[in-house]
Amino acid sequence: MIKHQRVVGFGVGLVLLLSACAAPPAAQPTAPASGSPEPKTIRFGFVPNVINAPVYVAVEKGYFAEEGIKVEFLPVDGGSDAVVQVAAGNFDVVAGGISANMLNAVARGIAFEIAASLHTERPPLASPFVVSKKRYESGELTKISDLKGKKVATNNRGTATEWWLSEALRQGGVDITEVEVIGMPFPQIAPALESGSLDGAILSEPFATAAEDKGLIVRLSEDFVNGFKPTYLYFNKEWVTANSELATRFIKAYLRGARDLQGERYFEEVNVAAIAKYTKVAPDVIRRARRPHFDPNGTIALDDIRTLQRFYRKQGLLNHEQDVDMTQFINTQYLEAALKALGGSVDPE
Repeated sequence: MIKHQRVVGFGVGLVLLLSACAAPPAAQPTAPASGSPEPKTIRFGFVPNVINAPVYVAVEKGYFAEEGIKVEFLPVDGGSDAVVQVAAGNFDVVAGGISANMLNAVARGIAFEIAASLHTERPPLASPFVVSKKRYESGELTKISDLKGKKVATNNRGTATEWWLSEALRQGGVDITEVEVIGMPFPQIAPALESGSLDGAILSEPFATAAEDKGLIVRLSEDFVNGFKPTYLYFNKEWVTANSELATRFIKAYLRGARDLQGERYFEEVNVAAIAKYTKVAPDVIRRARRPHFDPNGTIALDDIRTLQRFYRKQGLLNHEQDVDMTQFINTQYLEAALKALGGSVDPE
């Protein structure tokens, strides 16, 4: 069903906007009307972060309940882990990024279907490049070019945030081979910058805003990526084959949630409350933090997937010789049916 490079369907493996918290209990849908069937439970694997906001909003506003769906939230440590687990049948649907580990697993034979895009990164980025505030104010680190030969971090190697890091450095004329790259969990980055054991990093929200509040970091750049889609919704292949109509209803509810988050509507009280509930991030921080963006039509960005695969290969992170043809994993039939049920595509924010 792919008709062109940026296909309709599907933005740090991505592991963006991670919040260190336990997932909430599964939301309870509105009770079905008398005589109507019980809602179908869909097991949703996810990292409790804000890039899943359309799902949170759709649950809290009853959009899934209207489709006869109960979403069972099942937390995972990383988006790439979730993709491998959905292929194994541990989940029906997952939210996750395009990571090197996931591509390596695909090359070993795992299967899934990419159904729709999850989030898009646009300036001001929700994953900026940051440095220590005291070293910025001292004049030691005031521009990207000052990072040449320094130690820089992203939350994990082989995820989209490593490509973020490469793009941020490139903006300042620094190649990623000219720095020492390490993986470091987001909560540890600001203290490491403050202590001087780290020189620069990609730091996702809400950690960036929290570190700013403490006077620990300065955003050196937050415009080095524009319109990039690193994360997607994936279906277990066997499950979706047996439940195609249910899968369409899931995407329909999801898109309604995404459409409610366009522009300034993102900051409406009901939406902020939904995001806060599932991420355990304070509503005030959500309102002040840089936000992710969501395609109201779920468009899959095949070129972006290919960009990440090429980057991981250049970094030596892939253990297979030939690039994986990701078109074989993209199935837009559920998205197309959901869009039709919703009356067609709408203009994004």
